Amino acid sequence: MIVHPVERQRCASCERWQGERRPGDTPDSVLIEAETATGLCCGGPWDGSERRARSACGRWLRWSVLETK
Repeated sequence: MIVHPVERQRCASCERWQGERRPGDTPDSVLIEAETATGLCCGGPWDGSERRARSACGRWLRWSVLETK
């Protein structure tokens, strides 16, 4: 799996992204399967659209699972 830093504020670490991912070893990272991983945006400005894990958006929200680490 690929480590994706939360500080980049991309889809992989956003609450609204529904792609395949796991929390990283620290609250500052997310693990994704591949650079090309995709998932649906649910509730954001791209609502219902398939987005890549590394896509950017002006309405990023930190994935709530990361808050508990």
